[in-house]
Amino acid sequence: MIYLQLFYTYLKIGFFGFGGGYAMLSLIQHEVVENNQWITNNELADIIAISQMTPGPIAINSATYIGYVATGNVWGSLLATVAVCTPAMSVMLLLTKFYLKLRGNRTMALTIEGMKPMMIGMIGASALLLLTPATFIDWISWAVFGACFVASILKVNPILLIVLSGVAGLLIYL
Repeated sequence: MIYLQLFYTYLKIGFFGFGGGYAMLSLIQHEVVENNQWITNNELADIIAISQMTPGPIAINSATYIGYVATGNVWGSLLATVAVCTPAMSVMLLLTKFYLKLRGNRTMALTIEGMKPMMIGMIGASALLLLTPATFIDWISWAVFGACFVASILKVNPILLIVLSGVAGLLIYL
């Protein structure tokens, strides 16, 4: 039963998660934390942080991890990952045939333009979700963030910032 529920949940996330990874976060949080209670808000925040350091989209990384947590084995990871990828692959295969014909269509261009504010709103909702008391970010994390922000403005290598942030996290929180 858990496999069917996992597949359905991530298929739904794949179908209705418009706007990319950050826009999908509120939907992922609603489904996996609130509805199914497979993980907590703090664990979701950890998944997001790890997803930023690993290759691949947030939805796929979260599906892989949560699939494993929910079922306790690799098959759950594989099932959730396939489920979240299936809608996008299906739609892209169907739309590829019509892409060249539709790209100059004024109605299609206006529709896509009208979706941009919705995507920005979903990304903003995800940012607010991460700042809720359930995922409280302490002052030390804000200090590390501020230091990294200033360092990125000063053009410090992003890979170095990731490594130094990881080392700081180990030293501070262990």
